[in-house]
Order: sequence, then C-alpha cells, then structure tokens
Amino acid sequence: MDNRAIGVYDSGFGGLSVWRELRKMLPEESLIYLGDGKNCPYGGRSREEITSFAVEAVEALVAEGAKMIVVGCNTATTAAVAYLRERWSDMPIVGLEPAVKPACLTSRTRRIAVLATEHSLKSDMFLATAARYASDVEVIKVVGNGFVELVEQGLERSVEAEIAVRRVVEPLLDEGIDKIVLGCTHYPFLRPLIEQVIGEKDIEVIDSGEAVARRVKWLMERYDIAADGTKHPEYRFLSFADEEYRQRLEQCAMHIIEK
Repeated sequence: MDNRAIGVYDSGFGGLSVWRELRKMLPEESLIYLGDGKNCPYGGRSREEITSFAVEAVEALVAEGAKMIVVGCNTATTAAVAYLRERWSDMPIVGLEPAVKPACLTSRTRRIAVLATEHSLKSDMFLATAARYASDVEVIKVVGNGFVELVEQGLERSVEAEIAVRRVVEPLLDEGIDKIVLGCTHYPFLRPLIEQVIGEKDIEVIDSGEAVARRVKWLMERYDIAADGTKHPEYRFLSFADEEYRQRLEQCAMHIIEK
C-alpha cells in the first residue's frame, strides 16, 4: 500500500480528460497534475524537444513524491515514453496511444478515422499499432488543426471551436466510417461539438481515457502501491507556465468534479 500521489503529465489542459477518468475510477487516490503550458502545443515539435519536455516534467513529478507516472499526452507518449521507462525503470509509467485497436476490432464498415496531432500520426508507435490491427481496415488520418489551441484558451464551447470542428469532421461524414478515434487528450473536450456535427450519422466517438484508468488500476495492484484508504485524497496542480495558467488548470479540474 502506498498513499503517495499518482503523477499525471500533459502538454497543457488535455490530460485533464485522463485525470477525470482516474479520479472517477480511483477516488481514493491522490493526484498531482502537471500541465506544461509553457511549451504547448507539442504537435509540430521534434522528437528531441518533446522528450526533453517530458523528462523535465517527470523529474518535477518525482520530486513532488509521485509513486507512478501517467503520460496523459498522446504526442509525448509516442515521442518519449520508451525513454522515460528506461530512465525510471523502477517506476510504473503509463502512456497513451490512440484507441485504434478497439476501433478496428469493432468496426462494421472497416473504415475508421483517427484525429490526432501531426506528430502522433507520423510516429512509429501509431504506425505499428495501425499495421497490427488495421490490416483489413482503412484508417483515415486527420490532424485536428487548431483543436489544442482552442482547448488551451478555454474556447471549446465557442463559435470558433464549432467552425474548426466542422472544418475537420464534416468531410469525414460521407467517407463510410463508423468510428472516430480521438488521438489527443485535448480532443475529448471538443467531443460535444464533434458529436453535434456527426448528428444522426451512425458514427461512434472513442477516446483512451477510461482504458488508461483501468491500466493504472491494474498496475497499482500488481506493484502493491494502491492507497490504503486511510488518507483523504489530495489534488495538486503544477505548470511550467505562470501562476495564472496553473490556477486555470485547477479551476478546470474543479469544474470537472462538479459536473
């Protein structure tokens, strides 16, 4: 048993969609969330840059006493998780990747779309997963242009967000797809708009948050590091940006709790 917190890291606000699922599935666990903010977005950056950001984030979370790390960022996972696991080999580190496997296994039309950042869609991890599970499925890869920036600015319910979502999603509706995979943790904040654009079309939207929470729970049981229930869970928020950004992260998370 271990009452230390789980560390969750993202380029900014997106990982709060994972934080939400962790809190829901593991209500007894304390969580430390680090939203970089200073270097967001990651999508167009080099692998070396992203790995450097990820190392700095994990170092900060370890210094705060985190017992395990959840890389709540698809782009950071594809760029850096292998290196992070090598460097912190004694600590469980959970990464994210687009939910291509379940989408492919359950697709009726054998055509799916994956919305993700440019880096994630070109990564070896994504290409290997697609090659393994999508041999008989056509995968339409689409960059969610502007999606991360909209969420970072708190504009996920704005007219600008609706325009951006329509620009990306509407062309997919006549492609015969039956799944849209959200391959960036920022994108679930735009899910209501995505589903609004889909309308009556029989297309399911899938993200990885719940699956990641299940993986975290399994690993804590395996390593015997689950909280013992004697301590009230605490939620802390860190950022490499300014204090205003950190406060916005905390306010967004508290809003999630209240829903």
